[in-house]
Amino acid sequence: MTSSPTSYTIRPLTAQEWQQYRQIRLRSLADYPNAFGSTFAAEKDRSDEAWATRLLLATSSGKDYPLIAKISGVNSGDNNAFAGLLWAKEDATDTSVVNIFQMWVAPEYRGQGVATKLLREAIFWARSRCAKLVQLGVTCGDSAAIRLYLREGFRAIGSPEPLRPDSTLLAQTMRLVLE
Repeated sequence: MTSSPTSYTIRPLTAQEWQQYRQIRLRSLADYPNAFGSTFAAEKDRSDEAWATRLLLATSSGKDYPLIAKISGVNSGDNNAFAGLLWAKEDATDTSVVNIFQMWVAPEYRGQGVATKLLREAIFWARSRCAKLVQLGVTCGDSAAIRLYLREGFRAIGSPEPLRPDSTLLAQTMRLVLE
């Protein structure tokens, strides 16, 4: 079920928002455990320092672009301040590739275009860096996500592979060629 349309802004996270990042990341892992390579159990006990360092390094690297969909008029300390999350990152071995991770939209904001806007902002950032490809992995059978990626021009490449070690779930790599 979706709520009535909400006003939100897509913007990069700041290093000071590590607590909010932790909150939305853990919420995403708890809400949709079969969509991510990591798990709630693997991340819930990370120290405050680890969360703060992760976001500080990302926001200062020039190679990461962690995005949030911030709900207008809601204090960022509020559990419901953020409608979505996406992390774009330059590939470690090929700077012409940008990888998308951690894409998630809160259930109450699904169907309002949040995922599309997050994805388009990441693609815009990739183009601004002269990237040639944007790629991501999506759990097979996750039809809403797959439909979004296909609609935005992504195409499946290669064969599906296990989502994570010891998982029976499969993930499909998808790629968007930038022109």
